[in-house]
Amino acid sequence: MTLRAVNPRLIRELERPVTVLGRIGDMAVFFVRAVAGVPYALRWYRTDIMRLIGEISMGVGTLAMIGGTLVIVGFLTIATGGTLAVQGYSSLGNIGIEALTGFLSAFINVRIAAPVIAGIGLAATFGAGVTAQLGAMRINEEIDALESMAIRPISFLVSTRLVAGMVAITPLYSIAVMLSFAASRFTTVVLLGQSPGLYDHYFGTFLNPIDLLWSFVQAILMAAAILLIHTYFGYYTSGGPAGVGVATGDAVRTSLVVVVSVTLIVSMVIYGSGGNFNLAG
Repeated sequence: MTLRAVNPRLIRELERPVTVLGRIGDMAVFFVRAVAGVPYALRWYRTDIMRLIGEISMGVGTLAMIGGTLVIVGFLTIATGGTLAVQGYSSLGNIGIEALTGFLSAFINVRIAAPVIAGIGLAATFGAGVTAQLGAMRINEEIDALESMAIRPISFLVSTRLVAGMVAITPLYSIAVMLSFAASRFTTVVLLGQSPGLYDHYFGTFLNPIDLLWSFVQAILMAAAILLIHTYFGYYTSGGPAGVGVATGDAVRTSLVVVVSVTLIVSMVIYGSGGNFNLAG
């Protein structure tokens, strides 16, 4: 009688680290193949890339009005910017410096709120959709059919989506940042009654263009990580139709962890202990 038959739970626990390491290795190989297939996708699948750019930004069919990435990210950033203004105005007002609400909008929106919210919106919309699409293709053996027709499935299905995401993320994030700024200003000036000149003074004083540039870099890194993770889980879906839902859930959970991890790492690398911040003006 083998040890597995005597205590299968112990064997599973012992094999779990090996399984995790193997999964990480498979993901690394898949990511390298996806990035390496980008030149081939740019040469042969330009039409599909253009279609995917529209799908990422505005959605498809009736979902374009309520479920596109642009709409979802816009609503999220507006709500976040307004909440930041309300909390900042009330909290700073307790110590008599509510005039610095414009500082919070310029500082927190750029460094934390807008990148994280945009990453969450991308993961919840296009990322989840990509996992479901590729998972359904895997279950229906459409990916195997592509291979039988001598079509490179990773270049056609994954690299094209990676290119489209990198093209679409810059205008999407630009809109997200502008909406977060507008929501914070509208809430502070119109709803809470602060002087527009006072708000604009502190907002312009503390809005650092370098921080805004690093914010875009952070958003691009998060978008690349989200797309690679979701395409991986979708491409290697197994377990029938139920497996598509499991893969989508696993991909969303993983990408959300990656979003906050990228934010932490970028903040530590760029700002460090100094923070690149001077309270003046």
